Amino acid sequence: MTAVRVPRSERRSATWAPDSHEFPTRRYDLVKEFVVALGVILVLTVVAALVFSSPDDPAISLQQWARQAPNDVVATATGELAGTTTSATYGPPYNTAGDGQALGPVSLQKLPGVTQPVDPANDFVITPLRTLSGQPVVAAALRQWDAASPDQRTAWAQAYSDALGKAPDGDPAKVERGSYGPVPILALGTLALADSGALEGLLTSRTSFFGVNSTKPLLLLADGSHLEDQARAQNLGGDQWGIMNETGNYPGQPWLWLYTFWYQISPFSTSDNADVQVWALMILLSIGFICIPWIPGLRTLPKYLGVHRLIWKKRWRAGGRP
Repeated sequence: MTAVRVPRSERRSATWAPDSHEFPTRRYDLVKEFVVALGVILVLTVVAALVFSSPDDPAISLQQWARQAPNDVVATATGELAGTTTSATYGPPYNTAGDGQALGPVSLQKLPGVTQPVDPANDFVITPLRTLSGQPVVAAALRQWDAASPDQRTAWAQAYSDALGKAPDGDPAKVERGSYGPVPILALGTLALADSGALEGLLTSRTSFFGVNSTKPLLLLADGSHLEDQARAQNLGGDQWGIMNETGNYPGQPWLWLYTFWYQISPFSTSDNADVQVWALMILLSIGFICIPWIPGLRTLPKYLGVHRLIWKKRWRAGGRP
């Protein structure tokens, strides 16, 4: 067999060229397009942040609370001594005063137990006031409180709390006379500590070496009505879609609407276990969403809904298929 020699020019033209395709192509600079896209996104992000950003309101301090709502501070301190505030009756992880939220027969709050002990009466009122032992009136009130039985302390605090509720505007100066023991002095002493700015430091510095744990100040602030009033004034209350509804922006973060939606309807809107119930429901919905490809009926919905025809509408109009 004789070999046929192919001219070099023909061999060169017969070889495959990198740019030879059966369809049209065009060259582009991938790095250049990436840099341009990154720059455009950066500019849009900065502009959107300036125009549509969330309000940067300063945190509410205990000192601000004392100066803006002093009567609320006195009422809250009295409630702590009476053991009637949210913190005092919350249960785990702070104390054993309540069962907490449950999912059916399982009390989820009780499972981990008390991991961060909080005694509101002592931690929020009595212990901070001991730093004022140099003041004779406060020192005498503390001695009277320490000498009394638990039942007597509760009776004093509850009576004063009821009297504050009946006083005009909750003003301690307008409370009717009664058997309140040292509670009025202790409550007003707490107000004085908060107004001076010392109370917040006392509550944070005693929780850790660096004093960065704000759990106790936040619990005390949440036990009053001032924090909730401020939230509701900006449409952030629970029945106002909560933190999802940012001030000036509606409806807020889209990734939270499904979670907060359930709080607006029964039985979640009236349930004491709404948090854990909504959490459990969202877990089930999330699992269901993940398992859609394996659920008969649901997995064939895209085929019958025809959404893909909108995406490939040009091909479908031409009678073809994607």
